[in-house]
Amino acid sequence: MSIRPLDGVRVLELGNYIAAPTAGRILGDFGAEVIKVERPGVGDELRNWRLYGGDTSMLYRTVNRNKKSITLDLRTDAGRRVVLDLLAHCDVLLENFRPGMLEKWGLGPEVLEEVNPALVITRISAYGQTGPLSNRPGFAAVAEAVGGLRELVGDPDRPPVRTGVSIGDSIAGIYAAFGTVMALFRRERVGGDVPQAERIIDVALNESILSVMESLVPDYLAYGIQRERVGGRMEGIAPSNAYPTSDGYSIIIGGNGDAIFQRYMRVIGRPDLAADPELADNAGRWRHRDRLDAAIAEWSVRHTREQALDLLEEAAIPCGPIYTAADIVADEQYKARNMIQPFPVDVGEDAPKQVGFPGIVPVIGGESLPIRNVGPDLGEHTREVLSEVLGMSAAEIDALEEA
Repeated sequence: MSIRPLDGVRVLELGNYIAAPTAGRILGDFGAEVIKVERPGVGDELRNWRLYGGDTSMLYRTVNRNKKSITLDLRTDAGRRVVLDLLAHCDVLLENFRPGMLEKWGLGPEVLEEVNPALVITRISAYGQTGPLSNRPGFAAVAEAVGGLRELVGDPDRPPVRTGVSIGDSIAGIYAAFGTVMALFRRERVGGDVPQAERIIDVALNESILSVMESLVPDYLAYGIQRERVGGRMEGIAPSNAYPTSDGYSIIIGGNGDAIFQRYMRVIGRPDLAADPELADNAGRWRHRDRLDAAIAEWSVRHTREQALDLLEEAAIPCGPIYTAADIVADEQYKARNMIQPFPVDVGEDAPKQVGFPGIVPVIGGESLPIRNVGPDLGEHTREVLSEVLGMSAAEIDALEEA
């Protein structure tokens, strides 16, 4: 399938870890040529995160798919000159260094404007490029706390916990990709004459988290409400939780719609709860959430996971299993939409192993677009990019590598 809306767009990625590389991955997924610059000999530190075998982690292979890897040392004049030469041929610069680092290397916006007056510059940092905290370093764990998310995750009688993925980095990366495409779209519509200030996309990790916190701040300012941790529930919404089954699993059931609740209670054999006027709306159900959860769990634990889900689905009650990776790989829905795509990968064994990678979202044309390549080996495309984009000879590339 050749549906790639960003074909012809070239991106230079100076990002490490997850946030900027996630933005680069999304742009690459939809056709952009993403050239990832990595440190010689070391590369992006993500190459070693959760590394169980081989020399490159599946985390790196996943986040950096559909990219090319080149190695340049930005601490050297020669490395920085090549970056500037490449940027003259790029549409986008993507970076997630601490604010001021690009400027320190002589790659700040003023220099970039001289090199390429149409360049979109997408910058991701802990707190943004301006403001009193802009120079402070920070990873997603801190941003998730400062953005308000960490306080709401976990049980009320225990300290806050973290979600099992680097959600702050991923959300920031999605915003960065969206901002980049907006800037490219505007540049295209007005014929390229866009002031640089309007081509700089400034994404802060903490603000990315704040933006998905729904009405956390308005509820506080309007009503003085301080949201608290409620475990597997969602504040003010009931019944919606995880419930145990007889075969040792748990299932998720969302029965918080008024009409859904009526059907739900009949399925679990509690017409008395369906008829209770106190439970006719969500506010009342939230007040009685403990009683409702106890009644639902009493029903669910008498059924296997499949039995319970079948009964609920027959009555059109939103529900589902809590999947592990093994469940996802076996799921027919994911298969039907090409959402697990296999590639031969070096995992440290005698021969490459077929490994499934999550597909491209959103779907265009009925199923996930094909992944062109998983995250590349370190410097795999250095010679290709420098010769094809910059016209450098083999001798010039050799000299650069030696330097």
